[in-house]
Amino acid sequence: MPCFNEVGFITAAIDSVTPRATASDDLRFDYEILVVDGGSTDGTIDAVMRLARANPRIRLVHNPRRLQSAAVNLAADFADPRATILLRADSHATYPQDFVARCIEALRLNQAQSVVVTMRTVGVSCFQKAVAAAQNSLLGNGGSAHRRPGPSRFVDHGHHAAFDRAFYRMAGGYDESLRANEDVDLDMRLQRAGGRIWLETSVPMSYFPRETVRGLARQYFHYGRGRALTYRSHRYRLKLRQLAPVVVTAGTIGGALLALSLHPLFALVPLGYVLLCLCWGAIEAVRRGDACLAAMGIAAAVMHHAWAIGFFAGLLRTSSREPAGG
Repeated sequence: MPCFNEVGFITAAIDSVTPRATASDDLRFDYEILVVDGGSTDGTIDAVMRLARANPRIRLVHNPRRLQSAAVNLAADFADPRATILLRADSHATYPQDFVARCIEALRLNQAQSVVVTMRTVGVSCFQKAVAAAQNSLLGNGGSAHRRPGPSRFVDHGHHAAFDRAFYRMAGGYDESLRANEDVDLDMRLQRAGGRIWLETSVPMSYFPRETVRGLARQYFHYGRGRALTYRSHRYRLKLRQLAPVVVTAGTIGGALLALSLHPLFALVPLGYVLLCLCWGAIEAVRRGDACLAAMGIAAAVMHHAWAIGFFAGLLRTSSREPAGG
């Protein structure tokens, strides 16, 4: 479990992935939980150590590079030599009961080398609720397989959960030069090495989104830049949902510039987009009876434009790799 300054979430996250024996069934496997911390200063480490005193299977590992990719690679190296399966869990999330057992079962029964799961975004604060509603919608996620319900099946990509540890290390693990999109990069390398990825939809994780506009924009900027760097490395065909934010952003910014330099009619493009986002949020707020959702259109616009600007920034970098430390 990679983490950095997650004191508000770390206890619930660890508790949700801790395997427990039931009254009728002893624990079917041994485990350890490696919390890989990137230098937290908010009390996260103290919270982890309190849990570790109660459960010696919980271990704190220092991550000097601070990146999630480096954290999971450290766990793959530091884990008990007997461990054959590596599970990645997020500290800004919670997981359903039996999550670990179900992922292990899916990995083995389907003879897969990786198991991914579906994700649902859950908001607590008002702005979080708006972001969650946007991210759970088609307008916010573009129809990604791991963002919508459906049958469990083999896929090309999803939200990472479990790996065959030996195969993960053989494939090289995460690329630590990538600050974001390291999961897509690894999925491509896993499949090229003959691995198969199973999407298990019976154990969806709950993710808590960013709580501020600035945090959301920063996150999606890194997502977009990471996608561009991965594209430059692998030269694969981008999907329509990945190009949509680029087209939207080019249209809104281009329309505004053309309106200023050529004719005011060009302003209809950015104004139309803004009106669409605001009306969508207003309609959802009324339909669901929650005033917080009025901001979901604003959240979607932030996500679209930050992702696209990050994508352009990634394409324009002189190198297809990010500097050490992100």
